[in-house]
Amino acid sequence: MTTLVLLVFIVGYLAIAFEHSIRVNKAAAALLTGVLCWVLYTFQASSPEESSHLLMEHFSGIASILFFLLGAMTIVELIDSHGGFSLITKQIETRSKVRLLWIVTILAFFLSALLDNLTTTIVMLSLSGRMLSSKEDRWLFASMVVIAANAGGAFSPIGDVTTTMLWIGGQISSGKIILLSFLPSIAVTLVPLLIVTPRLKGQEFSYTEVKHTNISSRESNIMLLSGVLLLLFVPVFKMITHLPPMMGMMFSLGILWVIVTFIHRGKPSDQKSKYSVSAALQKIDSPSILFFLGILLAISALESFGLLHQLADYLSSTLGNNYSIGTALGVLSAVVDNVPLVAAAQGMYSLSDFAMDHPFWLFLALTTGTGGSIIIIGSAAGVAAMGIEKIDFMWYMKRISWVALLGFLAGIAVFMAQQMLLS
Repeated sequence: MTTLVLLVFIVGYLAIAFEHSIRVNKAAAALLTGVLCWVLYTFQASSPEESSHLLMEHFSGIASILFFLLGAMTIVELIDSHGGFSLITKQIETRSKVRLLWIVTILAFFLSALLDNLTTTIVMLSLSGRMLSSKEDRWLFASMVVIAANAGGAFSPIGDVTTTMLWIGGQISSGKIILLSFLPSIAVTLVPLLIVTPRLKGQEFSYTEVKHTNISSRESNIMLLSGVLLLLFVPVFKMITHLPPMMGMMFSLGILWVIVTFIHRGKPSDQKSKYSVSAALQKIDSPSILFFLGILLAISALESFGLLHQLADYLSSTLGNNYSIGTALGVLSAVVDNVPLVAAAQGMYSLSDFAMDHPFWLFLALTTGTGGSIIIIGSAAGVAAMGIEKIDFMWYMKRISWVALLGFLAGIAVFMAQQMLLS
């Protein structure tokens, strides 16, 4: 049964990769793969009740991510529909694609450390997408946003799910992860940025501002400021309440919903409807959320079969060297979700083996946080970007994967050099 579930996962993965060749939407392929993997798990489980119970345990985490994504996309759409992002694009005076790429990438890197890589990707794609008309340019910018957002999240305890897991588990402290992972994370971003930059040298873009005839500048300012502050409030909410980030996102969406209601009170019903939360929800790309669901279901099935833990255990016994283990887990996180891989590592090694802020934990946070950029569906940010911009899997593999890999290796080299100097 284990061989069969692996076969289903590989076939599903190939169907996603060659979406345009077989003309089957990647969301459909992901959903079929996820459900079939769980059907196979049910056949080998001791009872259907056991399988259902385990599925619902996983589904609580999956639903949390999906509702987080839904809330973030809705808030971003509300800001956009009210002309909030136009206020930012007006301030970008350059028409050079190179300068714009650097601005967007740097913003994504630092914003990800404050928010998280998923929310940052959604925000930055909405911002850059408004200024770029070429599909190739949008895909290239989106790819750099994914790399930068994952790298920025890797040096912050709240920037990525895995760093948050290690922070809550007591494996890393907030001060050390920022101090010792900052330079390697910069290397992960800077190397791809330097490689990609010559592709756009000498090119310019033209930006046509979208007129929001029924929205005043005051209303745009209110929506931009309140939307950004509410997104920044999500990690604060988590730290205060210790509830999942999804709860903070839903809370922020609820507040913004009230703000939208007050902004448009007294206006004609057609205007209220056009700029309402309901209208924003209709504009959200639902297939990308279903694609996310299918991918997460498939990965959770592999985890339930014990395959990911066996893989991590095999790497530990075979490689032995801490840096080799961390690097291998980072590369694997490009294929499967980094969360169960880190969870497996946390289960294999205790704080008595590696104390808090041991280089192993810091290195693991770096590699599993940034390795997902090597393949477009290797991270939450990548999956979101693929859904929003309809990035072709093979295009990313040919144009970006090797660039992201070089950045990943550069980050490892900087981390190891840093440790040698400190020791």
